[in-house]
Amino acid sequence: MNRREIWGLLVAMTCAFGSHVQAEDQSATWPQWRGPTRDGQAAISPTWPDRLDKTTLVKKWRVDLEPSYSGPIVSEDRVFVTETRDKQTEVVQALSRATGEVLWTAGWPGAMTVPFFAWENGEWIRATPAYDGESLFVAGMRDVLVCLDAKNGQERWRVDFVERFKTPLPTFGFASSPLVDAEFVYVQAGGAFVKLNKRTGETAWRTLEDGGGMNGSAFSSPFRATIAGRSQLLVQTRTRLAGIDEATGRELWGRKIEAFRGMNIQTPVVSGDSIYTSSYGGKSWLFDLSQKTDGSATESGWAVTQRWENKTQGYMSTPVVIEGHVYTHLKNQRFACIDLATGQERWITKPFGKYWSLVAQGRRILALDERGELLLIQANTEKFELIDQRPVSESSTWSHLAVCGDEIFVRDLKGLTVFRWNAVQQ
Repeated sequence: MNRREIWGLLVAMTCAFGSHVQAEDQSATWPQWRGPTRDGQAAISPTWPDRLDKTTLVKKWRVDLEPSYSGPIVSEDRVFVTETRDKQTEVVQALSRATGEVLWTAGWPGAMTVPFFAWENGEWIRATPAYDGESLFVAGMRDVLVCLDAKNGQERWRVDFVERFKTPLPTFGFASSPLVDAEFVYVQAGGAFVKLNKRTGETAWRTLEDGGGMNGSAFSSPFRATIAGRSQLLVQTRTRLAGIDEATGRELWGRKIEAFRGMNIQTPVVSGDSIYTSSYGGKSWLFDLSQKTDGSATESGWAVTQRWENKTQGYMSTPVVIEGHVYTHLKNQRFACIDLATGQERWITKPFGKYWSLVAQGRRILALDERGELLLIQANTEKFELIDQRPVSESSTWSHLAVCGDEIFVRDLKGLTVFRWNAVQQ
């Protein structure tokens, strides 16, 4: 074997090993909004137990924190959390994953007042950060994105979108969670959808511009999806659902989404070449996408066909998809199972709390109710099947649940509690 062949073999072995490590890391971490794959799906191993009692789900540690709606971000050895202190300073902390010990703290001024009808939901930091293994990307209420060194909390760069694009402050604050992918980070901010260089914060492109203000305060978080064979960025603004070309920022296709006061809050979900979404004060829809060249297509060659709509209304909870059905928590506080093929409501429950964060593993669902209740549910298209439930917090739990390895991370308005499942099956 010559030197070139040896080198090629070493490169191949390194790549294979790196891919294996990355897969292992993903199963034990929670690096962004709704988890490693950004779809609310947890790793298949270890298998969740079928009980939530105190001998099965054991409290590992807890730290007290000031209010935040940001979900916890979990790396191999630390947990990143945000809070708003004294209604004037936004703070990020790195905690030891093993003990909860504070490893570093960073902060900046971040106070603002939301409209009176939103006071019930607080005036503190909202978006969940994103982590790429080196940097932490944190969205502050005043339309600011801050990049921090994940090792020590030192600020690498900061973008003030109000200053950069001369747009007004978002009425409800920066609520959309950043997406970091390859060498770029994507955000709904500055009255638009923006692509930034993750190393420098420089703007690569800006699209879906709507001027900011009340109608520009996007809630829904972007994500990448491959639909009809084309990788694209899926974005729901306060008025529109669209697929965006990642290289150019060009809109591939778009569809208007009706909502009361632009309350398109939940993140849409993808099943095959179809997209499900629902809005507050609107309805639920399933759109089929395809690339065509006949008259039914858009100028870019995409056809967007509404397969069905029904009367159910989403709110803030983003659904999970299991075996061709969407499991979703609705504006009327009920939990529902909807057949994606037909739009038929298979069942709808009694009311629960105002918000659920949902994480699925196979045919099991963990739901964190904003009243501090954790529910373990079996996905069943015939009936609502509650396996177990347990109170895990005395204060409100609006932040998204994180589930990785054998641990569950619950961020409530007064702190973070970490639980560990005993005797999980590998």
